[in-house]
Amino acid sequence: MGIAVHIRRFTHDYSRRLFLNRLASGIVSLGVTAPLWQTLAAHGEASKAYPDELLSIEAYTKGAISPGGRIDAGNVDLVKELLDPIRYRQIKEMGRVLEVVAPTAGIMALSPWEYVEATLRNKGKARFDKTGNVVTLDGNPWIGGNPFPDPKSALEIFAALTLSWGRHDVSVYATREYDLGPEGTVDYTYESVWAELAPVGRIVVDPKPYWPEFRDKLRFQSVAFTSPNEEKGTSFLNIWPYDQNEFPELYGYLPAFKRIRRFPTNQRFEPLIAGSTMYLSDAWAAGDPLLTWGNYRLVHQGPALAALSDGWEAGHPNWEHKTHGGPNGVSFWDTKVQLVPEALVVEAEPVKFARAPVGKKRVWFDARTMLPFVMVSFDRKGQVFRSFDGAFSLYRKGEEAVMDGTHPYWSWTHVHAHNIQTNRITRLEQVQRVKGGHTMMVNDQSAFDRYLTTNALRRLGT
Repeated sequence: MGIAVHIRRFTHDYSRRLFLNRLASGIVSLGVTAPLWQTLAAHGEASKAYPDELLSIEAYTKGAISPGGRIDAGNVDLVKELLDPIRYRQIKEMGRVLEVVAPTAGIMALSPWEYVEATLRNKGKARFDKTGNVVTLDGNPWIGGNPFPDPKSALEIFAALTLSWGRHDVSVYATREYDLGPEGTVDYTYESVWAELAPVGRIVVDPKPYWPEFRDKLRFQSVAFTSPNEEKGTSFLNIWPYDQNEFPELYGYLPAFKRIRRFPTNQRFEPLIAGSTMYLSDAWAAGDPLLTWGNYRLVHQGPALAALSDGWEAGHPNWEHKTHGGPNGVSFWDTKVQLVPEALVVEAEPVKFARAPVGKKRVWFDARTMLPFVMVSFDRKGQVFRSFDGAFSLYRKGEEAVMDGTHPYWSWTHVHAHNIQTNRITRLEQVQRVKGGHTMMVNDQSAFDRYLTTNALRRLGT
């Protein structure tokens, strides 16, 4: 009687060698068992592009970790290569724990629905012009979605991110911020409202794809603090030119002076408010114009752990999240992660910021969506400096959902920013409302007059 032998063609070592060979050759190519983007376009999910050990944390760890389990100091070394160095250290030394959930398969659950549709519709219609900016084939500003969903270079990966941060035409985030000192105590608590509006590449809000009055602009972005009282009314406005060789105009309103002030460009690498470890440059891991950074290159390719689902706190009336870890149990958000079959790590340097404290940054992208989920920056001496790790989710749980038109809202849910050299941590969460009557909004054009002009800053400051 013959014995059937099943030979696995795509082993863990095969995938690892494939990723390393691509990296060594300088080729940006996605997918293992099949081309990734063609698989996504045909099936709406990526499973046919990867072997089992890249689709299941249980298979990857040979049964040691599975959905429903957790990653802590006792088992984190099993998945060290799936983590950036700062998350690894947080788990190994600071009591951070990651809950493990099953991977999200459907591509429509990993970004706003209309953004994915626009990406599919507009594939192949983008190019770089002679100034280095992304334009359509006929030389106009970009028309929406990811211009390079199947990227061939690190620059293309970052260009798509810089064009659209939150992947909505208009976003208003009601935000709570907690700034922790080195001893793990909350030193500062703030409430703020963060607004983003795209005048080009619009896919939902009329007029689209361009707001004609501002087709030379890439985005309007502001942040206004609403609490505590001593910071209430402090606000900042960024107006980005479409040309990524130019710096944004940065305006601020400080209630004590009762006037609008224009700030210098180098203030992009300083905290906006006392206690925070966040810089404007950190926003979405791409807070500066694309061409003010340079030397973009792919430095790693392989599986990773990311927080991509089950992050909306529907059970809390204001969507507030629970914490754990650190000396006082408040250093980290409770976070649910899943295995990402393929992540791309892109490195860049701040070539037009001679005085920046950052020497380079590395950003981890989900290859399926080109969503950034972790950033690690290094100081001018090459030492690990700061990190920025985010969690994302559809705002849907059972029968409950926050709607964005006809589909559940997709967005970020919470963020950690950790200065590993000072051990200061900033925790941010997206909530339903903050003081002053400000609420989360999506694809609402009225946000422009409410939050995104210098007159709006003055009004918010009174």
